[in-house]
Amino acid sequence: MKKSLDLGCGSKPRNFFNADLVYGIDIRADLSANIFKADLILESIPFENESFEFVTAHDFLEHIPRIIYTPTRKNAFIEVMNEIWRILKKDGQFLSVTPAYPNAEAFRDPTHVNIITDETFPLYFDDKNCLARMYGFKGSFIINDQKWNGPHLITLMTKN
Repeated sequence: MKKSLDLGCGSKPRNFFNADLVYGIDIRADLSANIFKADLILESIPFENESFEFVTAHDFLEHIPRIIYTPTRKNAFIEVMNEIWRILKKDGQFLSVTPAYPNAEAFRDPTHVNIITDETFPLYFDDKNCLARMYGFKGSFIINDQKWNGPHLITLMTKN
């Protein structure tokens, strides 16, 4: 039975991979819809290690700040990526869909605080460069596909 987790799912978790069980994480819970409450800027994903075959983040990562002080410095975006890697099973897939630079949609919304580019994942979170290790990233992903759909950068990665 394959499971998927949709981060920042709102009122209904998306099921891009046609998983058998779908869960969501949002800032409000709705357990009848399998949505668990967590503020991923400050909290961990509330699931065990290697719980999911799929994780999705649609219009979500741009809302995660790169750095916060709580009161000490925390690389919130790096920690979210660590959490995604942690809960994915080996060879699990992560799909990110986010408005990205240079499109105005990446900047227009005042709650977009993390600007993603087409180099973010291949340089910082991949299995070759993995520059995010210097900031505390513990895993790596194989970048399977990256393409544009209007202002959205769609990136499909596999846990390495």
